[in-house]
Amino acid sequence: MANEAASSASSSVLRIEGDEDELFDGSEAGWVEARTSCDHLASLSSDLTHIPTPDSHCNRCQHPNENWLCLCCKDVLCSRFINKHMLEHYQETNHCLALGYSDLSVWCFSCDAYLDAQVIVTLRPLYETAYFLKFGEAPPFRTVEYLQVGNIEAQNSTSDK
Repeated sequence: MANEAASSASSSVLRIEGDEDELFDGSEAGWVEARTSCDHLASLSSDLTHIPTPDSHCNRCQHPNENWLCLCCKDVLCSRFINKHMLEHYQETNHCLALGYSDLSVWCFSCDAYLDAQVIVTLRPLYETAYFLKFGEAPPFRTVEYLQVGNIEAQNSTSDK
């Protein structure tokens, strides 16, 4: 069987060729690839270097865990696994971008996808601030060169066949 990697700006797919072509995107195994672009970044708050701390409680129910920061208005609200206050906030206000304090992931409700805060330049300062507030040190960033090397290696492996 020959393997080929196909990628786009928002996802990667593994194609396994055999009797029947099958596509594996990793989602069945719980793997999710964050998008490297989003059309909704213009709605970000103008000041995301001054944010509430990761131990902030939900503004509506005061729950201490699984909270998200609205990246449009900076409200802290609980996740869909607690009382769904961040989801309700999105539905009420259309504020679609949020940072999860538990794992520092960025979610776009409108795109229904995670965003790569280390690759999207406008999200890097936010990610760095949240990481510092949570862990007390600067985050280790993946470099653009690292990402480009991965793409070059994938291209070389398919051209060798």
